[in-house]
Amino acid sequence: MNTLRVLVADDHALFRQGLKKILEEMADVEVVGESGDGLELIALIDTLKPDMILLDISMPNVRGIEAIAKIKANHPEVKILIVTMHNDKECLCQAMTAGADGYFLKQEVGTELFSAIQMVRDGNVYVSPPLSNKFAEDWERIREGFRKPLLTSREKEVLSLIGQGKTNKAIGDLLFISVHTVERHRANILRKLNLHGTADLIKYVIEKRYA
Repeated sequence: MNTLRVLVADDHALFRQGLKKILEEMADVEVVGESGDGLELIALIDTLKPDMILLDISMPNVRGIEAIAKIKANHPEVKILIVTMHNDKECLCQAMTAGADGYFLKQEVGTELFSAIQMVRDGNVYVSPPLSNKFAEDWERIREGFRKPLLTSREKEVLSLIGQGKTNKAIGDLLFISVHTVERHRANILRKLNLHGTADLIKYVIEKRYA
């Protein structure tokens, strides 16, 4: 298994140091950097190229929830595991709807962190047991809510044009955006719809009568 490159983002330096110490004892995990600021975190991603970010919700300048959306828009392949003390349903729903891959409570760092990282690394959703148990009655509805994020109006336009067989360049010309932006929208659409390529996108457009 390839080494997992992890970036730690938390506004408390002592907690970051403790988290890094735990991570460094895990096999196949490398801490490539840290940040105590949401804006700095976003800037570091291009340089450090992490596979996963352990992110607190309470971050200065750019809050964790806002950072999730920004990161996923430009780096949809990066996994985000929220590590927080917030154990309420509202924060959980906001984080998962924004695109987080997991939600981990700080109180469980000593016992469950390895399991959480492995689950998210394998492409599964992780939510700390105290939360999933606490909201057991609402859990299916919550899961359904973040499982199928809505496409933005621009993503819908791009999806429709993909269904018409347009190339990225043609889509960019029609919408007056760059090819890079088209590619980013395409990546976000694939992630949100859990699809795996152009053929899947076209099939989705046909089935949903998007075009």
